[in-house]
Amino acid sequence: MKKVISTSNAPAAIGPYSQAIEVNNMLFVSGQIPIDPATGQLVEGGIKKQTFQSFKNIRAILTEAGLTMDNIVKTTVLLADMKDFADMNEVYASVFTGSFPARSAFAVKDLPKGALVEIEVIAAR
Repeated sequence: MKKVISTSNAPAAIGPYSQAIEVNNMLFVSGQIPIDPATGQLVEGGIKKQTFQSFKNIRAILTEAGLTMDNIVKTTVLLADMKDFADMNEVYASVFTGSFPARSAFAVKDLPKGALVEIEVIAAR
């Protein structure tokens, strides 16, 4: 049976989807763009700040589900421009302790609300 996970500490969905769905001890977190949940606005300041905010939103959803960043087994990083890969990677490396999850990263034509990055994760209990 699937369970919807939702928290006000991460941005509300901007479309017909859930922040996360838990099923069979796996948590599937929808792509998080760098929206500050307190203001509803996209974080400004470049790729590093946007990457950090995306992970802050992910962490809030994981916390609501009783999980931590250590539970993440797979990430997908979408970038508006691959020139931001190194800076995104620097922040990415700083948010994990121990072993890193499996990852895909690629550029896309555009992201919602003009974001520079969107990150989705899969976590396991």
